[in-house]
Amino acid sequence: MHDPMSHDSHDPRDIPILTEEAEQKDANLASLDVKAVHAALVTETLNLADSLLHRAAKDIEAALFERVFDQLRAELPELVDRVLREHAAQAGHGAHAGQPATGSAAETKTDN
Repeated sequence: MHDPMSHDSHDPRDIPILTEEAEQKDANLASLDVKAVHAALVTETLNLADSLLHRAAKDIEAALFERVFDQLRAELPELVDRVLREHAAQAGHGAHAGQPATGSAAETKTDN
């Protein structure tokens, strides 16, 4: 039976120590241009950060658009009802006061 607490079990949090590999590479590391390696690391790190920030900004933008459209879907029916009631009330007052019940050309043009 396999004992999960035994030393033979593999814990994914264990980080392998590559001391033998590092010792073998020491000779190769001595010939590296430290400034060039540093510059390459900085450049690659900044490129990665830039990419991650752009992706995050797109995700945030998509979430905000979704929230706005959800609010629009929720509020639009009440807005339409309110505007229709207001215009119906104005048309009713206009017909009783001897004025035409239809809106002006400017008002009807915005109703598209």
